Amino acid sequence: MRNIVMFLAVLVGAVLLSGTAHAQFFGKKDFIYEKDGHAIDGYDTVAYFDLAANGQTESNGVKGSTNFSATYEGATWLFSSQANLDKFNAEPAKYAPAYNGYCAYAAAKGSLAKIDPNAWRVVDGKLYLNFSKAVQRRWLKDVPGHIAEADANWPELRTKLAEPGA
Repeated sequence: MRNIVMFLAVLVGAVLLSGTAHAQFFGKKDFIYEKDGHAIDGYDTVAYFDLAANGQTESNGVKGSTNFSATYEGATWLFSSQANLDKFNAEPAKYAPAYNGYCAYAAAKGSLAKIDPNAWRVVDGKLYLNFSKAVQRRWLKDVPGHIAEADANWPELRTKLAEPGA
């Protein structure tokens, strides 16, 4: 009987510590903003950097394809080409957006909000996304100040993401 109880205790512990059960009971540690199962609404995060490098900061983002996908930080990322997928795989942290893909302006104000993948800006080599183009216009009025505020708020916001039901 004692062996059965010990076996069940070990089994329950293993299940609770597995990735799926851990996320279900304790929340995802590094939850990335997703829509329909894809990070940043399925848009190609590498393409934003290419657009910015060409001075196209007012351009819409580029939708990714399920033909070119990668998993990073527990999320599925889509890309518009094999070349962009390869760039991402080589340096995923470089291309991952600030604040796990949540709205940069909302993070500056101490909250989490979804994003419009067409409201974006690359600043000092980091991708920032916003809730909408209207919100982005507010964010652009003081980019350094809003980044500083969001950076200060991010540790607490990230903790909220790790809570069950976040």
